[in-house]
Amino acid sequence: MEPGEECAPVRRGRARSHWQREPDNGGEPPEPVSDEKAEEIARTIILNRLDRSSASRAQLAELCAKKLVPDHIADRVLDRFEEVGLIDDAAYAAMLVSTRHNERQLAGKALRVELAKKGITGEAAQAALEQVDADDELEAARAIVAKRMKQASMQKAPRDVQKRRLFGALGRKGHSSSVAYRVIDEALGRD
Repeated sequence: MEPGEECAPVRRGRARSHWQREPDNGGEPPEPVSDEKAEEIARTIILNRLDRSSASRAQLAELCAKKLVPDHIADRVLDRFEEVGLIDDAAYAAMLVSTRHNERQLAGKALRVELAKKGITGEAAQAALEQVDADDELEAARAIVAKRMKQASMQKAPRDVQKRRLFGALGRKGHSSSVAYRVIDEALGRD
């Protein structure tokens, strides 16, 4: 590009939703859309989100609200998607608990927080959390301690510092203090 030449303005940010577009009618507010059109827009928003990854009903409802879809329209579309099986909070919760536990070694408390962040509480959350038993949590805690003990900074640290760091690491992953003390004592030996 030569100096002094003008270029087209760069568009920044995300495209506006169907509800947020600037009116083309001289600044007048846009005309309201019919319920059928609103349902079509809500379906598109939800399907686009589900195309990227699974989501809970609460997450999808929040997305619709953010895109200014009327609540009664969003609820109707979400109900229909639940009927046909595109939205299944119980299956989503089970998948989330399984992956978070296996990949991040999260335990009960941390898993419950993760589910709540996704809008899953009550029976669906409880059923998903039941798939992780005490032995699984103990093995996850042992894996965390073993990984941390391989770090050079941990090997050089005094015993009390090692215990404090390991206890903090296990606490952040949602492990109870009894599990933490047990696993740390196994790894470092009782003092």
